[in-house]
Amino acid sequence: MPGTTRRNRRDTPPPRTGSDEIEVLRGFLDYLRTSIAAKVDGAPEPQVRTAAVPSGTNLLGLLNHLTFVERSMFLGDDVTDWQATFRAAPADSVADVVARYREAVERANDVLDGCTDLGAPVPRPRPDRPAPSIRWALTHMIEETGRHAGHADLLRELVDGTTGR
Repeated sequence: MPGTTRRNRRDTPPPRTGSDEIEVLRGFLDYLRTSIAAKVDGAPEPQVRTAAVPSGTNLLGLLNHLTFVERSMFLGDDVTDWQATFRAAPADSVADVVARYREAVERANDVLDGCTDLGAPVPRPRPDRPAPSIRWALTHMIEETGRHAGHADLLRELVDGTTGR
């Protein structure tokens, strides 16, 4: 357990988005994306890579995994080994992984900006499998990002005492 010093991030409440469904879903997803990137950004080496639980989960690996999830869901990237996505390459710095995640989110948002029908399939170049609906993809990404953001909250507190969103 880190020392007794607590560094708190300012807690940010959930977004008050527009009244239509797509604005609400995208608002919550972006809120969670920002939260998890902030949890990892600035985390110290080597603790950011150190597993604090028996499964081997670590902060940097969580964000690396979410980068692959974003790219798979919205950009059509094919991932053959999901377990491997939970490990960042040894040469990757915290800044590298955070930047790659933010770039994937930006590209995913570019795709989503052209989507107005939540029932339509995600427009991704992946002819080998049918794409889910935009509604399903956004809901899944909220669940996936939220779950891992919760993991990141606990891991970051164990690393250096930082709490809050």
